Amino acid sequence: MSEKSLVVTAPNWPSKFADRVKYMGESPIRALMKFLGDPTIISFAGGLPSPNTFPKWEILVAFMQILSDPKRVISALQYGPTEGYRPLREQLAEKVGRYGVPATADNILLTCGSQQALYLIGKIFIDENTIVCTERPTYLGAVQAYDSHGAKYCTVPMDENGMIVDQLPKVIETYHPKFIYAIPNFHNPGGVCMSLERRIKLVEIAEKYDLFIVEDDPYGDLRFEGEHITPIISLAKERTINLGTFSKTLSPGLRTGWVVAPEKLIPELAKAKQGADLFSSLLLQMAVSAILESGILPEHVKKSRALYSERRDAMLSTLDKYMPKEVTWTHPEGGLFLWLTVPEKINVREFFETARKEGVAFIPGYGFYPREVSPEGELLPERPEANATMRLNFSAETPERIKEGIEKLAGLIVVELAK
Repeated sequence: MSEKSLVVTAPNWPSKFADRVKYMGESPIRALMKFLGDPTIISFAGGLPSPNTFPKWEILVAFMQILSDPKRVISALQYGPTEGYRPLREQLAEKVGRYGVPATADNILLTCGSQQALYLIGKIFIDENTIVCTERPTYLGAVQAYDSHGAKYCTVPMDENGMIVDQLPKVIETYHPKFIYAIPNFHNPGGVCMSLERRIKLVEIAEKYDLFIVEDDPYGDLRFEGEHITPIISLAKERTINLGTFSKTLSPGLRTGWVVAPEKLIPELAKAKQGADLFSSLLLQMAVSAILESGILPEHVKKSRALYSERRDAMLSTLDKYMPKEVTWTHPEGGLFLWLTVPEKINVREFFETARKEGVAFIPGYGFYPREVSPEGELLPERPEANATMRLNFSAETPERIKEGIEKLAGLIVVELAK
């Protein structure tokens, strides 16, 4: 047979997929990223930090220091340990320790952003149909990570003080989840903080029912007002996995996150990470370490807080001025988001297109509601509030564009309510 007579056809790719592929959904945020670069759109959609907060010069200096040092550059460009660059783990232990997180270099694993940490937790704890308990709403990136392993969900609602933990025991006794996933600081998408009283009660409930807690804390450094609240992991060191990232305080492009966990879990998480990527970039980790060593981070974060606080205030004041009384929203003390609720006569799924055509983008709330199951394991209908809520980001636009966008959004909502 000659090369010219060889006939090669494409396989039926869908028939070759693993069963788990059916659980893998696209993030609504990633699907909307195409709008974020359009300068004609005022975007409240992404969770993007402001480029004005990126320490560009310090990052450049860090790379120059590493790449110009013959010994360091070899290490930076070589394979590295799965657990991560030890000097950075030691620096992290000191950093998070100031907030009360019980950490040493030996119970920290460095990851490619905290999103990878969510995926690794799913990898080692979630089987098909494993029940995970979350806040309602919750971070859609966590849902996407856990969905890929076949998770099912039970949920507990939130108010201005975070998860309403009084409702947890009944939910746990009905669904028997394996763990509780929570975002206690400046919740994404809710923007609220879990009170200390509720954190203590959450730990007591986890102890009673022998559950563990995944404490996702990407925004803890970005508090504009109020007092720091004790981390859950400091209340329950052996029953909590704590996640953090430099994406919001330095740059998402540095892709450096971490897990603080009971030391016996680190080898299991490391094995899961080895199967995914062997190790995170040592060059990036060493650059982050050099920035921490320079001592600029505290002052840099302080400036970021001031910038985000100004933008949050611009959004809140404009909402107060223009939104109709039927609309409600949260008042975050930090972070990047607030959560807005409209009357259920407005279908936010459809309203998104109306707003986009008028030059304003947001994330519809439905993506933040995991598909819950009945006690028998059947998928439940979508909750009505999923289509009456939206997440608004205040970090990426200037105060002037925030005011313009919120005024425009409010006007469109007034029109919808009048129909």
